[in-house]
Amino acid sequence: MELRDYQWEVIGPALEGKNIIVWLPTGTGKTRAALYVAMRHLEMKRNAKVAMIVNKVHLVDQHYSKEFHPLLKDKFKIIPISGDTEEKSFFAKFVKNNDVVICTAEILHNALQSDSEEKHVELTDFSLLIIDECHHTHKDGVYNKVMELYLEKKLSGQRKLPQILGLTASPGTGRASTFEDAVDHILKICANLDTWRIMSPQTSIRDLEAKAKQPIKQYDLVPGRNEDPFGNKLKQLMMAIHQYLGDFELSTDFGTQMYEQQVVELEKNGAETSDRRKRTCAVHLRKYNDALFLHDTVRMKDAYDFLDEFYIDEKYIKQSTDATNVFLCRLFIENGKTLLELSGNLRYENPKLIKLEEILKEHFQDSSNSHGIIFTRTRQSTHSLLEWINSKASLQGLNIKAAALTGAGFSNQSKHMTQNEQKEVIQKFRQGIKNLLIATSVAEEGLDIPQCNIVVRYGLMTNEISMMQARGRARAEDSCYSFLGKSGGRESKRERTNESLEELMNKAIKHVQDMPEREYEEKIKDLQQESLIERVMKRAKMESRKKFSAADVRLDCRNCSAAVAFGDHLRLVGNHYVNVNPSFDVYYEEYTGPIDLGKKMEDWVPGSAIRCRFCRAQWGMIMMYQGATRLPILSVKHFVLQTPERSYTCKKWKDVPFLVEQFNYNEYYRNNFSDSEDE
Repeated sequence: MELRDYQWEVIGPALEGKNIIVWLPTGTGKTRAALYVAMRHLEMKRNAKVAMIVNKVHLVDQHYSKEFHPLLKDKFKIIPISGDTEEKSFFAKFVKNNDVVICTAEILHNALQSDSEEKHVELTDFSLLIIDECHHTHKDGVYNKVMELYLEKKLSGQRKLPQILGLTASPGTGRASTFEDAVDHILKICANLDTWRIMSPQTSIRDLEAKAKQPIKQYDLVPGRNEDPFGNKLKQLMMAIHQYLGDFELSTDFGTQMYEQQVVELEKNGAETSDRRKRTCAVHLRKYNDALFLHDTVRMKDAYDFLDEFYIDEKYIKQSTDATNVFLCRLFIENGKTLLELSGNLRYENPKLIKLEEILKEHFQDSSNSHGIIFTRTRQSTHSLLEWINSKASLQGLNIKAAALTGAGFSNQSKHMTQNEQKEVIQKFRQGIKNLLIATSVAEEGLDIPQCNIVVRYGLMTNEISMMQARGRARAEDSCYSFLGKSGGRESKRERTNESLEELMNKAIKHVQDMPEREYEEKIKDLQQESLIERVMKRAKMESRKKFSAADVRLDCRNCSAAVAFGDHLRLVGNHYVNVNPSFDVYYEEYTGPIDLGKKMEDWVPGSAIRCRFCRAQWGMIMMYQGATRLPILSVKHFVLQTPERSYTCKKWKDVPFLVEQFNYNEYYRNNFSDSEDE
C-alpha cells in the first residue's frame, strides 16, 4: 500500500498508538491513511479489533467496498453494518467474529447501551476507533454520545480503552466570531476526541498542494428582478392574512428566515392556547413564505405549484369547515388565476436561472467528460431545478444527464429518497450515466464521487464547513467553484463571511498545534472534567423536567385541539414512541399504502401514514411490530400536551414533561389478547 509523503507525516503518531485528528483537505486520502493505520494496528497489536464509524449510511458501504475490503480482505475479516442490514440485530456476534467493523455511529451507540446479549458491546472490545468526519463530535451529536461514554470510563480510571483516530477536512469555528472563541471550539473538539494532537502536513506541504489543487472560485452575482408582480401578489395575500388575524406583532419582512421564525412562534402560541385561528393563519403564512423562498430560488411556476398543491390538499382532501380555513382557501382560490398568469410571464423570470443556464452551457457545451454538482437549500428546490434543466429547450442539445440527490429521512413535507435510491444515483454518477447532480447538503461530506470540473453553490446561506466541503468536490484540473447569488444579497455576504471564518479556523488550529505540550494537556483535561460535570447537570435537569405523571398528561391534536390520548398510553420501541391503547384507532385514519423507508427496521416494518380522523392533520405512521401487531408511531410535534400546570408543545419526545415506559410485548399481548383467547 503506497502513501504520499504528507500522509506518512500525519499518521506518524497514530502508528505509535497516540490519539490524533488527521486534518487534510477533501479528496487527499484521509481514508487511505486511516486504512494503513488500521492495517498496521491489526498486524502489530495482539487481539486487535478496529471499528470505523460514519455519520451517513451510504458511507458504510463506500468505505467497505472502495477501501477496506479490496485492500485488507486477504489478511483480515471485515464487515459493513448499517441500518439496512440484518447484522445490526446480532452486532455483538459480528464484532466478535470480525477484525474490522464499519458501521454508523448510531448503531455502535445503540449497541454500547443495549441490554440485549445479541447486541451489547463494550468500548473495550475495540482497540482502535476511527471516526470519520469527526468535526461532528460536539454537543448532542451521536459521535459525541459515543465519546462521552469513552471519557466517563477514562476519567473513572478504566484502562484498555481504544485508540482514537479522527478524520476531518473542516473542523470549523463553532459559530465563533473571535479568535479566542475559535481556539476554544478547536480545543473542545480535541477534548471530546481525547486528542493528543491535530495532525496536518508541516514538512510536506508542497506534496499536499500538488494533490489538493484548489478550484478557481468565482462569484456569479446577479441583480434581483427589475419587476416582480408575482412576488408582490404573494406579499399582498400575506398582508390580507395579517389583517384577518388582527392585532399581532408580525413583521412584513416577507420571504426571510426571520419572518419564518416569527410565524413558527405564532403557530406554537396558537397551538398552546388552543387558538385555532392564530395557529391556522401561521401555518398558511409559513407556506406563503416558503413559496417566496422558492420564487427567489427557482421559477415562479414552482412557487405557484407548491401553493396550489397545498391548497388542493386543504380544500379537497382535508375538507375543513373551520371558518379560518374556509377564508384562507377562498383567498388563494380567488387570486389563483392571477398568480397562474403571472407565473407564466417570462419577462419576470428569475435572473439566477438565466445565469445558471450560462454556467451550464459554458461547462457542458464542448466537453463530454464534464461532471458537476449544483448545491441548493431544500429538497423542493432540488426537484424544481431538475425539472427546469430537463424542460429547458436551450439545454437539450448539451450532454447534460442530471439527477437529484437528497436526504433519506422520511418527511411528510417533501419527497424523500430511500437509501437504495441514493446509492443508485451515486453509482450512476460514478459510472458517468449521470454527469450532473442537483443536491442538498447530503452530497457535501464524505462521498467518493468523480472529480467535478464545476461546482455551483446556488443561493445558499450555510456555514464555513459546508462551503469548504462543497468546494472540495471540485477536484478536476482547472475546475471551477461558483457561488451564484443575488448581488448585495444575504447569501453573498454570508459566503464572504465564510471565507473569513475559514481563515479564522486555520489560525485557531495553528495556535492549538503550537501550544506547549503541558499547557495543551492541562487545557484538554480541564475541558474534559467540565464536560463531565455539564453532562451530570444536564441529566439532572432533564430528569427534573419529568415532573408529571404520564396519566395526568393529555395529548390533543395540534391542528383541531381534539383530545385523543394520555401519556400513559405511550410506550417506547427503540427510538419510536407508539400508542398501545387498542381504542386509539377511533381517532385516526390511514391514508396511504405502506411507506418505503428504504431500510430494514429491527422487529418491525412500516405500514401506512396516519392522520387525525377529525381534521386530517398528519400524525405519524403505523408500525407492524413483529409482522402482525399494529402500533401507531406518533410524532410529538403534531400534538399539544395538556398538563395540570399548562400546555406544552415539543419538537422531540425527549423533551416531554413525563416519563414514557419501554414497550413490553408480553405485557401488551397479555393485556389485549389473553382474555379473548380464554373465552
